[in-house]
Amino acid sequence: MNSFHTIKWLDGGVVSMIDQRVLPHEIRYNEYTDPVAVAGAIKDMVIRGAPAIGAAAAFGLALVPWHDKTGNLDQVFEQLGKAAQVLRESRPTAVNLFWAIERMMALVEGKDKYATVKELKELLLQEAIMVAEEDVEINKSIARNAQALIPDNAVIFHHCNTGSLATVDYGTALGTIRFAHEQGKKIFVFVDETRPRLQGGRLTAWELQQYGVPFKVVADSTSGHYMRTQKVDLCVVGTDRTAANGDVANKIGTYNLAVVAHENKVPFYVAVPKSTIDMNTPSGDLIKIEERPAKEVTHVGTWQITPDGTQVGNPAFDVTPAKYVSALITEDGIVYPPYEENLAKLFQVSAGD
Repeated sequence: MNSFHTIKWLDGGVVSMIDQRVLPHEIRYNEYTDPVAVAGAIKDMVIRGAPAIGAAAAFGLALVPWHDKTGNLDQVFEQLGKAAQVLRESRPTAVNLFWAIERMMALVEGKDKYATVKELKELLLQEAIMVAEEDVEINKSIARNAQALIPDNAVIFHHCNTGSLATVDYGTALGTIRFAHEQGKKIFVFVDETRPRLQGGRLTAWELQQYGVPFKVVADSTSGHYMRTQKVDLCVVGTDRTAANGDVANKIGTYNLAVVAHENKVPFYVAVPKSTIDMNTPSGDLIKIEERPAKEVTHVGTWQITPDGTQVGNPAFDVTPAKYVSALITEDGIVYPPYEENLAKLFQVSAGD
């Protein structure tokens, strides 16, 4: 286990989150007692990463009956509906957000089955805790499955942050690297700084330091140089939403990395919990891409680096077409192309288990 936590439910109905905006120089925990504040934390990127966002949404909904003072079930149901909508609007691309909300709100269906607010409160909290605990086990299963793709002495490119900070605890893509290191493999990681919010340089570098994994932070634009001139064995990234055809929506810059990997014949792997695979979205072209505030591009800290009046495009994500993805690493195994066929099989097998 880590000496830090990304998100945790505390006694008394409090959701505690590490504030990722101030890492790596400060470890600060923020506490939340209402779902609107949790939605604000998601939107402002106090917490980020698809699995972590899903857990945050689940805990956010659990706060509603926990802090109810009316004892009126109908009012609590109404507040849950409003809270769910606010949370849905916090970040549009990460499918885990919507998955977790729907999972929680499914418990509200059939209102007559609840006799008291206390009964509802206990059930929602239990479900939210299950969402968090399942995420840890899923991440570890992904990490174990990935080891067949990660040789000893591997040199790996990683984009954004997909470790403990992006999940409840272990990590998806970074979890596969962490697991390889814990198994005694000698690993070296090129860490894309991941502009404009620098999740790689700030967060992934900090996590790798905690784990003792050797790494080097590089500018996003250097991946082609290193792949052409040095030994690079593979790329592994995460995803905020993967379409049914294998298209991958992930942090902006992922598409660039995938194309460069393809050109240099470097395998490009995506670590993805099945909850992040959206079988209701046929292709990545249909995934809504969040546009972030211009200030993230025009400023470094408080220093403005662009002329006044500069027009800015700041998409938070891009879509990597499936043809550039060598394999998808899930908790139930590794999925290879053709993705439309094999992802459908993956979910059919799961439904039949």
